[in-house]
Amino acid sequence: YNTTNLLHLLRMAALAAAYQSMDCGSLLSTDTGVMPEEESFEYLPHTDPATFVNEFQNTTSADNKIKFHTGTTTLAFKFKHGVIVAVDSRATAGSYIASQTVKKVIEINPYLLGTMAGGAADCSFWERLLAKQCRIYQLRNRERISVAAASKILSNMVYQYKGMGLSMGTMVCGWDKRGPGLYYVDSDGQRTTNYMFSVGSGSTYAYGVMDTGYKYEMSVEDACDLGRKAIMHAAHRDAMSGGVVNLYHMKQDGWVKVSQTDVSQMYYQSLEERN
Repeated sequence: YNTTNLLHLLRMAALAAAYQSMDCGSLLSTDTGVMPEEESFEYLPHTDPATFVNEFQNTTSADNKIKFHTGTTTLAFKFKHGVIVAVDSRATAGSYIASQTVKKVIEINPYLLGTMAGGAADCSFWERLLAKQCRIYQLRNRERISVAAASKILSNMVYQYKGMGLSMGTMVCGWDKRGPGLYYVDSDGQRTTNYMFSVGSGSTYAYGVMDTGYKYEMSVEDACDLGRKAIMHAAHRDAMSGGVVNLYHMKQDGWVKVSQTDVSQMYYQSLEERN
């Protein structure tokens, strides 16, 4: 036996010895001579979880206990040489900045990436569950799962919990037999594909920068600069976004993390260049 098994056997032996030494009469109530009632957990007052959650998320009610104030900026776009993924790293809880170092890119496998926008717990859990499903698919079929199939699995999983309070807006991107792929999936089960997406409170600012500088034939260096600038300008204008820009490049042989750049330094450097 290894150390873990040995410790487990010792615990079991100690419990057995303690049980044998107990007086069976001590298990009975001293007053009535009957077994005490078992403790039980209280269940939710509603049988329908969606109805229960909606009551607490009703923004017009004075008893509103759950208020989601999400904020982030994530983006991804396809171009000639693959897919660029860029995200900020700020996590907020209302007006409070909870963290500046959140990793908002989930590395599903060497050929798949997912982004986080919405509730951090929801995005992290469901995309890690997706990673498990993708690995199971690969073991069963002896080939990598396609980007379309991976996004469909995620969409099907979260659709079962529609209306139950999930908060998730993610982009699934990767490279398969058909080349680079990019899909958007949210917590309502919506799934769509396009050449460009931006998700989060700063997405409108990011779209403005990307629409101005995007070209399908651009070089890898220009594409990386465009992704960084889009996140930088969004973080400057959106109070819920900030921290650093984490940039990934999805290529035919898998993803690579290109850079991690502080948005404040980028902004003031761009000011100096313009002046």
